[in-house]
Amino acid sequence: MRRIFTVAITVVVALFLFTPVASAGSPHFVGVSAQRSGDDLTVSGKEAGLGNETQVHIVVSGDALCINGGGKHPKAVNKGTFSAEGDFPVQNGQALFSLTLTATFQPDCSPPMTVVWTNVVVVDDEHGVTKALPGTF
Repeated sequence: MRRIFTVAITVVVALFLFTPVASAGSPHFVGVSAQRSGDDLTVSGKEAGLGNETQVHIVVSGDALCINGGGKHPKAVNKGTFSAEGDFPVQNGQALFSLTLTATFQPDCSPPMTVVWTNVVVVDDEHGVTKALPGTF
């Protein structure tokens, strides 16, 4: 009886010691959205599927165009690519982020002209994760 008990305990301990630890190995972006306010574009979302990391580095980039009241882009100089980046803490395998891009043109894009954002991309290079946001903002 004692021998069976010893074998059973040994098997349980061996299973516990040699069972691989589950780790999140599928980083991905969730619920990423963009909102324009004047010349600014704020991109917010979440990166999930992260492991036991303390933070992630997120980069957002996009093209800003100065569009006239007729919906045309009159000058090539009133176009630019802008970016913002930051480090965000990871909690429970996920990180919430929010970054704001600001379009600055010379000359200014002043009314009746407005800034329109396109080609917006969110990147976490460390994990090889990219999310393109289709459309214009």
